Amino acid sequence: MKSWFITGASSGLGLSMTRKLLERGDFVHATVRRSDAMQDLAQRNGDRLKIIELELTDTRSLRQEIDRAFANGRIDIVVSNAGYGLFGAAEELSDAQIDRQIATNLTASIQLIRAAVPHLRAQGGGRILQVSSEGGQVAYPNFSLYHATKWGIEGFVEAIAQEVAPFGIDFTIIEPGPTGTGFGTALDRAPENPIYDDTAVGQVRRAIADGSFVIKGDVERSADAMITAGDAAVPARRVALGSVAYHNIERELSRRLDELHGQRDVAYAADRS
Repeated sequence: MKSWFITGASSGLGLSMTRKLLERGDFVHATVRRSDAMQDLAQRNGDRLKIIELELTDTRSLRQEIDRAFANGRIDIVVSNAGYGLFGAAEELSDAQIDRQIATNLTASIQLIRAAVPHLRAQGGGRILQVSSEGGQVAYPNFSLYHATKWGIEGFVEAIAQEVAPFGIDFTIIEPGPTGTGFGTALDRAPENPIYDDTAVGQVRRAIADGSFVIKGDVERSADAMITAGDAAVPARRVALGSVAYHNIERELSRRLDELHGQRDVAYAADRS
């Protein structure tokens, strides 16, 4: 029996994980943005589910809720899951949209981890699952700021994982491919500039609009894989979820490695004599 802290628990992967964990007898602290969310689960599960109404971009409130959760006992696994997608060519995005995307997807995830680490260290260890995306390794037109947050949080996790490993704290980055979570319908969209209609930007827009953008990932199976990652005796640093994510990440890493190998002489020539 484990205790979990999950952000973004009212829908998608967070909700599916919460349901499955409660069904097997675990305890869950679940953050939501609306107090009426998940009341049916609360009624059925009593004190094994603690619903926390929280705006994650409010760092002070976030720290207070993390402190309260750990004050009630050990938390084995923190799942940083909350986030959304911002859709539009980079120049189409408003400053406010950019600020909100970074504050929600990147800064809030960083502050959640920073708030949890002292408690995990004090209790002798624990695990953090950071939900990223295949978009933390690859990039699509129209998602520049979304990718900036996912590539950013992966870099942050790579560094802090080394810092806190001596204290028994480990990390797994979860990288789902396109999954039927409602992500697409919840996109924050920028006004479209027709100058991009005949470019890769327009192609992606049309693929999403006409349904030809392939979504193969299953929410329930992905949630099962995330729980397995949380339970693993020896954690993986990264877990790709779905065949689309696997193949896209494999292709992009291979391309980048080939390009690097082709630059060996240039790289070495930049050293001091």
